[in-house]
Amino acid sequence: MQMLDGPRFDALSDEPAQKLIVLLHGYGADGKDLIELAKIWGPLVPDAAFVAPDAPDVCTISPRGRQWFDLSVREPHAYQQGALAVAPALNSFIDHEIAQLKIKSKDVLLAGFSQGAMMALHVGLRRSIPPAGILSFAGRLISPHLLEKEIMGTPPVCLIHGEEDEVVPIFNMVQAEKALRGFDIELSTLKRPGLAHNIDEESVHYAGNFIKGVFEDN
Repeated sequence: MQMLDGPRFDALSDEPAQKLIVLLHGYGADGKDLIELAKIWGPLVPDAAFVAPDAPDVCTISPRGRQWFDLSVREPHAYQQGALAVAPALNSFIDHEIAQLKIKSKDVLLAGFSQGAMMALHVGLRRSIPPAGILSFAGRLISPHLLEKEIMGTPPVCLIHGEEDEVVPIFNMVQAEKALRGFDIELSTLKRPGLAHNIDEESVHYAGNFIKGVFEDN
C-alpha cells in the first residue's frame, strides 16, 4: 500500500504537538492547495500540527493534480466504490501520523474540500476511535444509506457550502445534514450566499471557530 505524504505545518507552541489537523484537498489539486489554511488556523490552536497529504493517484483529467478516486463516472455507486478503495490508505496515513506525534486518535481533526471533504466524512465517521471533529467544505456524504450499519462514532461535524456551487450543488449539504441529524451528531452548518465551489474568508473564519471549539471541548 502506497504511503501518503504532503506538506506540513508545525505546531506554533514551543512544545511537541498535542493535536493534529489533516487537510484533504479536492479533485485535481494537491496538498499545497490547503496547507496555507494552517497559517490562519494555527494561532487558534497553537498546540496543533497540520498535514495536507497528496491523494494517491494522478488526476485523470488534470495530470498536474491528484485524485482520491476517479470521477469520470459521477453516480452514487462509483463514489462509494472509490471511497472504499482509498480509505485504507488514508486510514493508514492517519494512524502513522498519530504514532509519529505520539498523540491519541481522538486528538485528530479531519478537514477537507470537495472530494477531500467526501473522504473526511467517509473515513471520519467510520474510524474505530472517532476523530475530534470533521470539517467539510463543499462536500457530500457518500452512501448515507450505509451509515446505520457502518458508523463507528458521532464526532462533531461542520458543513460549509456555497449556495451557488455548481460543481457540488448545495443540496448535497442539505442531504448530509438530514442524514447526520439522524445519528444525534452535533452539527454546525454555514450556507454562503453567492459563493460558488470555493472557500471564502467567512467560511475560513467560521471553520476556525469550529476547530477551536472542538479542541477546547475535547
